[in-house]
Amino acid sequence: MAKRCKVTWLCGLCVVLALVSVATIVTLWTIALTGGGDVTAPWDRYRLPTVLVPEFYNITLWPRLKPNPNSGLYTFTGRSTVQFECLESTDLILIHSNKLNYTGMEDGHAVRLTAEGGQSAPSIKTTWHQSQTQYLVIQLRSRLTRGQKYQLYSEFTGELADDLAGFYRSEYEEDGVRKIIATSQMHPTHARKTFPCFDEPAMKAVFHITLIHPPETVALSNGMEVDHETVTIDGQTLLQTKFEATEKMSTYLLAIIVSDYAHLNTTQGSTQIRIWARRKAIDQGQGDYALNVTGPILDFFQSYYNISYPLKKSDQIALPDFYFGAMENWGLVTYRETNLLYDPETSSNSNKETTATIIAHELAHMWFGNLVTLRWWNEVWLNEGFASYVSYLGADHAEPEWHVKDLIVLDDVHKVFAVDALASSHPLTSKEESITLPEQIMEQFDTISYSKGAAVLRMLSDFLSESVFKQGLSSYLRHFSYGNTVGSDLWGHLQMAVKDNNVPLPHQVDAIMNPWVLQMGFPVVTIDTSTGKVSQNHFRLDPETNVTVKSPYKYEWVIPVRWMKDGDVREDIWWLTKQEDLNVDMRTGPSWVLANINVTGYYRVNYDLGNWERLFSQLSADHQVIPLINRAQLVDDAFNLARAQLVPTSLALRTTSYLSQETEYMPWQSALNNLHYFDLMLDRTEVYQPMQSYIRKQVNPLFLHFRNLTSNWTKVPEKHTDQLNHVNALRTSCRTGLRECQELTGMWFKEWMDSPERNPIHPNLRSAVYCSAVAAGGEAEWNFTWSQFREASVASEASKLMSALACSNDTQLLDRYLWYTLNPAMIRKQDATSVITAVAGNREGHGLAWDFVREHWEYMFTEYGVGSFSFASLIGGVTARFSTPADLQQLQDFVKEHEDLGFGSAALAVNQSLERTEANIKWVEQNKQEVLHWFTSQTEN
Repeated sequence: MAKRCKVTWLCGLCVVLALVSVATIVTLWTIALTGGGDVTAPWDRYRLPTVLVPEFYNITLWPRLKPNPNSGLYTFTGRSTVQFECLESTDLILIHSNKLNYTGMEDGHAVRLTAEGGQSAPSIKTTWHQSQTQYLVIQLRSRLTRGQKYQLYSEFTGELADDLAGFYRSEYEEDGVRKIIATSQMHPTHARKTFPCFDEPAMKAVFHITLIHPPETVALSNGMEVDHETVTIDGQTLLQTKFEATEKMSTYLLAIIVSDYAHLNTTQGSTQIRIWARRKAIDQGQGDYALNVTGPILDFFQSYYNISYPLKKSDQIALPDFYFGAMENWGLVTYRETNLLYDPETSSNSNKETTATIIAHELAHMWFGNLVTLRWWNEVWLNEGFASYVSYLGADHAEPEWHVKDLIVLDDVHKVFAVDALASSHPLTSKEESITLPEQIMEQFDTISYSKGAAVLRMLSDFLSESVFKQGLSSYLRHFSYGNTVGSDLWGHLQMAVKDNNVPLPHQVDAIMNPWVLQMGFPVVTIDTSTGKVSQNHFRLDPETNVTVKSPYKYEWVIPVRWMKDGDVREDIWWLTKQEDLNVDMRTGPSWVLANINVTGYYRVNYDLGNWERLFSQLSADHQVIPLINRAQLVDDAFNLARAQLVPTSLALRTTSYLSQETEYMPWQSALNNLHYFDLMLDRTEVYQPMQSYIRKQVNPLFLHFRNLTSNWTKVPEKHTDQLNHVNALRTSCRTGLRECQELTGMWFKEWMDSPERNPIHPNLRSAVYCSAVAAGGEAEWNFTWSQFREASVASEASKLMSALACSNDTQLLDRYLWYTLNPAMIRKQDATSVITAVAGNREGHGLAWDFVREHWEYMFTEYGVGSFSFASLIGGVTARFSTPADLQQLQDFVKEHEDLGFGSAALAVNQSLERTEANIKWVEQNKQEVLHWFTSQTEN
């Protein structure tokens, strides 16, 4: 007994010691892999280890353009070899892989590992897919050797789905035949859905691409096609197209497309330029404009960067189904059809401007973003903000008569002010460790990154001077070509240019820019012209919200102030470098002061009431003494200062009094943008009719101005911005009930309904006329518009019709339209968000759209819309009118109901909507009576 007990006790002790030993080994192994601090296994972290660096990929892909007869799915097969170097000995390989099924190698593992130069490679112990972090995990029996290069080979199958991500399927109909395109969207984290890869922007490599495809199709990739060969596989005769090796680049810039498209081509210097689109679109000349502007824009950027275009060719292709507006794949830029194609017969001048600026945005990336790439997604703003800023410069070079450079103030600066004045805003640069998940990466591609990025870089270029800015930029691009950077690298090269040119600045470039980049928000500069005191404060739309995010800069900025007095612009910039300072020259007496000339600075301006009165007098007496952009600024600043309770709302409304004398686009557009907020807040109250009457009174002279300018609507204004304001005059007059306008648009639309083959409405005016006619009409007008939408062969025309269908005042028709968004045969997935937000923008459709989103959120979010819905835009659109406690309660209930599911890339938009709704409720409570009184007093006589 005793002996038996002793043996059992010893056995138990041995088992315990063995378990402790195993636990210790696992712990030590984990600590060794992780460097000691973090005990998370490497495959559970979202960032790749830096011990392996790719050198090149050899990739062959074969997309099936017909569904598999057994599964009904469209698929692709591929094989890939990636050569990488081991920088630090390891027995673990992590490589990104998502939704790929691997064909087992001879040893049963998913991949084969070999060493370069005939050296022996470690054998594979085990492989598995870590789905949450999207890795293929390869554990080795021994360690890779530091300094040795290895090759990883795999064969795989993936679905060619219609999810607009990775290698995906796009469909369209041409001459009654349904056609399939295999196309791609690797950005930001979808290359891993196409082939196993080190899918981070700093993991640059060279790509050797081969595509296998049907003989009647054409294959495209980043490099030029170098070899076509007919091959037979499984009894099928196919084409095999090989492409020249790419430059060293990030995975997200890879593009692969198989289609039966046609193209146009030309050369600019030694660069071949090609525009690809559906055959019918090319035959109809819809690619001509893009072809004509691409060469001049490329030339402009070569001169601007002082670096030649790095590639042999520049392909641009228009796709029927595409998530983003466009994507800057190096050498093969992909676009939504509406953004690349322009049809002189049906596209408006606004469409033409969109095409020019988006082409310029994408081509700007060929250097800034592609040649030199940011190391990680936390500094997306520098890439996208820069391209957004210089897109205006590129488009201005291609179309100098348009003065498109000025429009950045409306389209980017004013737009982003509205978001960046919320407590839920965020800095341009986030902490690198805070952006790891794919949905966090996607969330970075927002208005702040694009528009605030553009605004602060424009300000920087202005106070350095464009020549110094370009010098620093060129030095930066040359130094880091084919490599990766962080934002501070650019500041360093700009500082060198500042030093070379003796530019007088109050601080170094990084010290000036860091407060603009590393803290959220922007200042309001307040000038007291009675004392000359100038101060700055963090501008918040709702002054009662607490900003809980601490800033190392205490929400102060180094502010360049350009200003004028009584029409006389001061030559030198005055710098506000602290919270409050004195500028005795701004002590004016009877003169008026105006600051932030041409809105080159990213800030708002407020004045003492005496100066506001003098500015109103000037606007009334001769508004043209005040620069055009600043007339738009005065309106936008005043309305937003009023929302922040810094000036009375009636003062803001007075900035619109002079508009009856104004004919320029920018001030009018600024006023309409701001009055739209009043519309959203008050169109379900007794304020609505007096407000409509006032706006109708103010716009009537503009309507008459354009009637005369166009010889009774028979001609088109010559100036680009006049063409834009021509649309404003018509749309606003009709919307506010000007009978002459409504009769005119009704007549034009009836003429078209009577003769559908001949549309008498000028392309510039179609969006306004279609909306007015559908709003005034019934089911016949709606059905006619729907049939024209279904038959439209030009994407920009289809887009106008799609928007107009949401203008109906018939709730049954609007409800029908919302249901169509869940059927891709009716509304393409890429357009569903636009349709729902357009319906929400209609007084009659707002409640319907919100109910629809609530009812179908889970289905749209988890199944239908993944990769194709812009959920952030959707949330912003359906909650834009929220201004009552009941609205807020519904939104809070919605958030609570779906908090387990989460909101993915819309999480930030949800917080912004909650904050905006609370601010709206307060605004209506505080301002409704004052606004009602003001509008009534303006229209009584």
